[in-house]
Amino acid sequence: GAGNIVKRRKYTRPQLFALFRSLPPCLVGMEACASAHYIARTLGEMGHDARLMLAQYVKPYLRTQKNDFLDAEAICEAVQRPTMRLVPIKTREQLELQAVHRVRDRLVSRRTAVNNQIRGLLVEHGITMCNGRGGLHGVVQELLGEENSMFSPAMRILISSLWAEWQATYAAVRDLSRELELLAKKDPDCQRLMTVPGVGPLVATAMIAAVADGSAFGRGRDFAAWLGLVPRQMSTGGKTHLGGITKRGNTYLRRMFLHGARSFKLNGNRSNHMIGEWLDDLERRVHKNVATVALANKLARIAWSVLANEKEYRSSAC
Repeated sequence: GAGNIVKRRKYTRPQLFALFRSLPPCLVGMEACASAHYIARTLGEMGHDARLMLAQYVKPYLRTQKNDFLDAEAICEAVQRPTMRLVPIKTREQLELQAVHRVRDRLVSRRTAVNNQIRGLLVEHGITMCNGRGGLHGVVQELLGEENSMFSPAMRILISSLWAEWQATYAAVRDLSRELELLAKKDPDCQRLMTVPGVGPLVATAMIAAVADGSAFGRGRDFAAWLGLVPRQMSTGGKTHLGGITKRGNTYLRRMFLHGARSFKLNGNRSNHMIGEWLDDLERRVHKNVATVALANKLARIAWSVLANEKEYRSSAC
């Protein structure tokens, strides 16, 4: 209570759990990192008040050089601050949903890499193709289906193996996407989120996995700021200077909202939504990419409101 260090000792994970089983309920501060949510849930089941913090918020309390004991001292200082922003502890269901998204994202990156490698190898032989999956599929299938004098047998085997890898990766991405769609159909929160324009099963499930019910944020502006969809401030002396977006927070979820905004701009029926007129006016004044980010910001704020208030999005004014 006086702020003095009572014990300084390192523990293995089994020793740590054994220690906390013998202690009365107490406040436990941790940096959010690998396995932190599991440890926090376990300590919570023991009756302790486990709190997770971002490492970047703990760093200012590190007064001298860095080692494990000094890091722990900084965490003790940070967790007692009344204004410290905490990381909500994820449930097992959230982590499992997040795992599906992370595996899918890795497979999408792998599919893109194989796609680009096939195109790069073929263009060296003067074979080009149009953008998109259809262009790649048609050209490669034709090349592998006929005898081509410009390819040696070794090159044909190489292209064939790359094409098989691309097809397997594409099938895995498709299966995970279908799994997320089925999960979204069963979850009422996802169903409400999908009433927001630009929000489909991928965005809805990714948001649920990241923020659950959104109670960690007091308002939609805070959620948009956490996603990094707000301008970076460099203000001083009463003068406001704004730059590009901060790009802080959840990179994957921010990308999903940006994709949703692009989709709505290209394919959405703007006349049926309150934001359509606003978006039309914005596009006449700013660059298309700026308009896309602004729309993503607005959609994120609307999505948070729908999630927090448990109400569907109203597409038109009453």
